[in-house]
Amino acid sequence: MTDQPLRVVVADDQALVRTGFRMILKADGIEVAAEAGNGIEAVEAVRRTRPDVVLMDIRMPELDGLEATRQIVTSAPDDPRVIILTTFDLDEYVYEALASGASGFLLKDVTPELVTAAVRMVRAGDALLAPTITRRLVERYARPAAPERSALHRDVGTLTPRELDVLRLLAQGLSNTELATRLHLSETTVKTHVSRILGKLQLRDRVQAVVMAYESGLVSPGDEYAAGRGGSGQE
Repeated sequence: MTDQPLRVVVADDQALVRTGFRMILKADGIEVAAEAGNGIEAVEAVRRTRPDVVLMDIRMPELDGLEATRQIVTSAPDDPRVIILTTFDLDEYVYEALASGASGFLLKDVTPELVTAAVRMVRAGDALLAPTITRRLVERYARPAAPERSALHRDVGTLTPRELDVLRLLAQGLSNTELATRLHLSETTVKTHVSRILGKLQLRDRVQAVVMAYESGLVSPGDEYAAGRGGSGQE
């Protein structure tokens, strides 16, 4: 684990909001590397300061947070994690941001403790959203996407039958503990399967795995998947 301080860029078009987040982060020992009032400034700030995490408002002038997120997460292999800031938890723009590579979202009225915990969580490589929240967003907004139009289209044919079981259940909102119980596996084995799925499909985290499962048609809204149907039972 690095001893360097966690560094964050805060992007929001309201100065008061930026000030509030800056105070919250600094009070918990998190460095605010830069602030941005629009998406263009956010992209530039990320390129200039190379932070670990970006707190990104969706609705900003010049360039919105959605396009800024796309540019940031595709700019370099070591791109920072992006957390979307929003007023509404079920928002089509939030879904599009998750599909574009954001690692989760925060409502702007969350407690200071949740803000700092979220920043530390995504820096550690975890997805911020609970799978059930991701599923609600995806079921509301996802539509099967043609390969040439989907930013997350992947060839699920590279997955083993067991990995397909894990991905389908993950997409339905099951946690690692629930996956382990359903599949009669240890949590360590489940984590290994999830890690392999992300690696094979070149996905950043579980959030993108859920989005990809719906966009690819592997899972449909309302599906209740019984693991092991037609599978080989291999680990």
